[in-house]
Amino acid sequence: MRQPLVVGNWKMQGSLAGVEALLGDLVSATPAAGVEVVVCPTYVHLAQAVSLCRFSSLTLGAQDCSHVQSGAYTGEVSPAMLAEIGCRWVILGHSERRQYQGESDVLIAAKLMSAAEAGLRPIVCVGETREQREAGAAQAVVSTQLEEALKGRANLAQLVLAYEPVWAIGTGLTATPEQAQQMHAFMRVCLADIANVDSAATRILYGGSVKPDNAAQLFAQPDIDGALVGGAALVAADFLAIINAAAA
Repeated sequence: MRQPLVVGNWKMQGSLAGVEALLGDLVSATPAAGVEVVVCPTYVHLAQAVSLCRFSSLTLGAQDCSHVQSGAYTGEVSPAMLAEIGCRWVILGHSERRQYQGESDVLIAAKLMSAAEAGLRPIVCVGETREQREAGAAQAVVSTQLEEALKGRANLAQLVLAYEPVWAIGTGLTATPEQAQQMHAFMRVCLADIANVDSAATRILYGGSVKPDNAAQLFAQPDIDGALVGGAALVAADFLAIINAAAA
């Protein structure tokens, strides 16, 4: 049975005081049994977050990493550096990086290899835009993203995927539980054709305006194993409610 996983992506939000307060609330709360919880602050706040979560069940992730471990790459942060400070996870291929930084499937595949080499557990994001969905190309887009990122890669035992329909990120729109389940089930079929991936064991998260009032319906779907949470992860009560929904 796949263990539920809830990941908070804080994006470019936070301050030293805010991180201390938010993590203080999360660490002091009674953790929901059986749910793995990850928080992903900015690079600036990662070391602080690692220290605050040291004796808790929360683990830390980064929102991105470089495709190389070291070198003359101004502004980049390598997976090895992240692992050294106590980071355990990394989000790769988030739609905002694809959109604003022009990240390609080829680059995301290189980052995946680099992250795995450093011992980080990757969360690879895929998803279609509204235009692609309306054109009937949603499955074709997602299957191509999966194949380009994963095919021929080794060290995929710790892989987690996140389906994030781009049209539902930060818009207040959410895929219906049925729409999300349909894509998650399709992704699991795609994984069966990719070497080094255990389709049945791979956790697939839903990301796209997940909130306390829709989490339970999403988590009730058989192929949805948790959530990649954006705005609601910045409010302790909301994030805890989502975690509790995953435990139900």
